Amino acid sequence: MSEQPHHNITVEVETNYIEGQSEPDNERYVFSYTITIRNEGEVPAQLLARHWIITDANGNTQEVKGEGVVGEQPHLKPGEGFQYTSGTMIATPVGSMRGSYQMVAENGDEFDADIPSFTLAIPRTLH
Repeated sequence: MSEQPHHNITVEVETNYIEGQSEPDNERYVFSYTITIRNEGEVPAQLLARHWIITDANGNTQEVKGEGVVGEQPHLKPGEGFQYTSGTMIATPVGSMRGSYQMVAENGDEFDADIPSFTLAIPRTLH
């Protein structure tokens, strides 16, 4: 019996508040997020789809599912990374996002790469 190949996709996130597109008076807070996905595993894998759960401070949840990321389905060899920037809008100054990427390894194994929860928050302003 052969040993399962080791899948290890790491996800790093940086977020930014987009003041120019936000309208706090209309409960519209726009954030960008830059994601770096790295294949730290032993087999090449391709990102097929994404699943996001976006929650605002009022507990309202949006679910987003779709193929690929920014129109691409990156194929990552071991040690390779892929970075992209996307955005979201929530109704409160603070919220969170989490989710997963649906991946397929070169050998046909399908697996999910977890995206740990991260915070969306406008920078604290000093008066």
